Amino acid sequence: MYRRGVGIMLLNRSGEVMIGRRIDMPATPAWQMPQGGIDPGETPSQAALRELEEEIGTAKAEILGESRTWLTYELPPELAGAWSRRFRGQRQKWFAMRFTGSDADINLATKHPEFDAWKWVAADRLPELIVPFKRQLYIDILAEFRQHCRPAP
Repeated sequence: MYRRGVGIMLLNRSGEVMIGRRIDMPATPAWQMPQGGIDPGETPSQAALRELEEEIGTAKAEILGESRTWLTYELPPELAGAWSRRFRGQRQKWFAMRFTGSDADINLATKHPEFDAWKWVAADRLPELIVPFKRQLYIDILAEFRQHCRPAP
């Protein structure tokens, strides 16, 4: 069974994507875009905005696009733990969002921090920065949201 969730490709006005370095993987830097679960009674878009605020301290963003389908990834055996005993991976709805705040609005010191660093990167760099088991999902998201990865007018 897959855990239902959302992912967010947060773009700045220059068309760069925000990624965070996972706090729980200090031995091997693991960068990713914000993502998280969908709570009962929540729509995917509501979950995406809530997760954005929970993970980066702000929901200052507007939705530009939503993935046509739900995308999945499976956790590798070496990450099998309590979470993956219930779920073999995630089934996610992805959203492209334009960040409407300033860099000063991003605050990783949230109630339950997931990232210890963040940066804006060129969208084409996403596949090389992500952990291997999520790489194909990122390639697919990048292909679908490429039109949003340009500087804002």
